[in-house]
Amino acid sequence: MCREGGSGGTPDDNGLVRMRIVTIGMVMAAGLVLAGCSALPSTGPTTMEVSEQANVGTEVRYVLRDVDDHVVSILAASRPATFQGSFGDSRPAPGQRIGVGDTVQVTIWEAAAGGLFSSPAIDRNSTGARSAVIPPQIVAKDGSITVPYAGRIRVAGLTTPEVEQRIVTGLTGKAIEPQVLVTVPLGLSNSVTILGEVTNGARVPLSVRGERILDVIASAGGVRAAAHETFVTLQRRGRTAAVPMQRLVLNASENIFAHPDDVITVVRDPQTYSVFGAAGRNSVIPFDAAGITLDQALAKAGGLLDWRSDPQGVFLLRYETASVARKLDPEFKIVPHDAKVPVIYKINLRDAKSYFLAQNIDIRNRDIIYVANAPVTEFQKLIQLLLTAAQPVATGASIATGF
Repeated sequence: MCREGGSGGTPDDNGLVRMRIVTIGMVMAAGLVLAGCSALPSTGPTTMEVSEQANVGTEVRYVLRDVDDHVVSILAASRPATFQGSFGDSRPAPGQRIGVGDTVQVTIWEAAAGGLFSSPAIDRNSTGARSAVIPPQIVAKDGSITVPYAGRIRVAGLTTPEVEQRIVTGLTGKAIEPQVLVTVPLGLSNSVTILGEVTNGARVPLSVRGERILDVIASAGGVRAAAHETFVTLQRRGRTAAVPMQRLVLNASENIFAHPDDVITVVRDPQTYSVFGAAGRNSVIPFDAAGITLDQALAKAGGLLDWRSDPQGVFLLRYETASVARKLDPEFKIVPHDAKVPVIYKINLRDAKSYFLAQNIDIRNRDIIYVANAPVTEFQKLIQLLLTAAQPVATGASIATGF
């Protein structure tokens, strides 16, 4: 027998029907979400996924290493080349040698008038001119210059005193007790080429005192870009090294002596790194200094979000040389002729010692820092998605039961 009201059932029956519909809807939503949990909204992989994705089948995709004292020591030993380490700090030879293309000027004196290079005395009160200046000459490709009555004199590779002696020897018996002075007004072979982001690119002559790299840069008018964005490249005898300008300024050992035929190039190259994930700031961040460490880089990015981040899942991604990759993981198979290997460094910031380790890891240009979400964050997303998916079902059940 049906009760009055025409609802077709008691309120308790209707509530039970609604609960069953909602339960079925939530179970279906949960099944759909769990079946595609990888599609949950996220800023990137979780800590576990980074570890799992290092190896896919037989393919090893990247080297993954936890940061410890050993890893820090490997990175310290593989820091970029320096001027001091690449070229030393040897002072140039005290006597500069003449080279092909140099301009040489010769002045000759004789002990008495009436010689080859002196004019005769006009009267007894006049001694006459006793010297002659030979016009400047460019050292020919054969390394020689011409001196009247002495012929071709080879000067390339010699110092000015050595050339003076050769000319005196060539004039002995021809001139009256000759004395010679050799000068080099323009010595291209004893100069340095500087170009790039300087006020005046030029060939800068070197003195016998010896100029250092910063002396040469100052002679060219100084740099035009900010010091922390400027790099100085030195090419010498087939070797090349580049260092930040600030390192030259702050570290006296890097300001080495310039040598003849050096090529110094000043380049503006702003250094940046990228931050992703559960950090205070996801952005491309400039260094604003010659170099920063991992702890400084995280601080510049606003640190970790305490309500969302996983302190055990802070990652530094970069390419390393094959030699460094072998030290990090001797079993990693490196493709022949592959100069760069992808490496991910994992640091656990729940361990207080990790902050000291982070102080000894230099950030490089175009490094990537990724902070993973905490597992509870992913769980909260799942719950929220379940509630969102179940809401239409609950609404439909209320309509169906008349509530």
